[in-house]
Amino acid sequence: MKKLFTLIAFIGLFTSLNAQSTIMENTRRVATRGYAEKEITPDIVYLSISLKEYYLDGNTKKKVAIDQLEKQLYDAAIKNGVKKEDLTIRNIYSYNPEAKKKNNELLQARQYRIKVSNLKNLNTLLDELDAKGLQSTDIMGYDHSQKKEIDKELKTLAVRDARSNAEILAAADAENVGKVIAINDNSSFNWNDIIPQPRAYTMKAEAILMDSGDEGLNLEVRPIKLTCNIDAVFELK
Repeated sequence: MKKLFTLIAFIGLFTSLNAQSTIMENTRRVATRGYAEKEITPDIVYLSISLKEYYLDGNTKKKVAIDQLEKQLYDAAIKNGVKKEDLTIRNIYSYNPEAKKKNNELLQARQYRIKVSNLKNLNTLLDELDAKGLQSTDIMGYDHSQKKEIDKELKTLAVRDARSNAEILAAADAENVGKVIAINDNSSFNWNDIIPQPRAYTMKAEAILMDSGDEGLNLEVRPIKLTCNIDAVFELK
């Protein structure tokens, strides 16, 4: 009995799809493509910061511990508007600062990922860190806080553009455009591909201070252009 019901349901679905296909074939229609674009400037930066333990004034008995450096980073980040959940540890490793000497003690180093939403505070954040404990900084990528809204806006504009193009074509043959029959979204907002390539800052702390001057880390976040393409089929009436 169950197999019979399943067969009947399958036949009904097939018949419905076949009917819809027949209607599509017999409907007078016009197919067009809509296009929309928007230029935006990323307002979020993903920053990688590596901290390392070091000996104070070269004295192996006076070590600046990684926990101390981490607390300093945490306090500076929170003070400059970074949320607690936006600061995470990416990697933990050890290194020997004096491999050629008899001292075989391994010092600790940690790498952190920070989501910075207020770019104006980024330089201040870095200025509050211990330069000798700062091993490297890298810009991992960019993002935008209104990403979903931007996607929605572009798709809406593209559909409207498709209808406008359809009306132009229909008017050329004294026809009118009716309801939309089908819409195919060709857009693919892969932000990892379209966001500008991050600039790397893997310099040692001393080099960072020398090159940055009073202005600190120079981001140079540039605008990018997002595009959206929509294929649409409209009924002619």
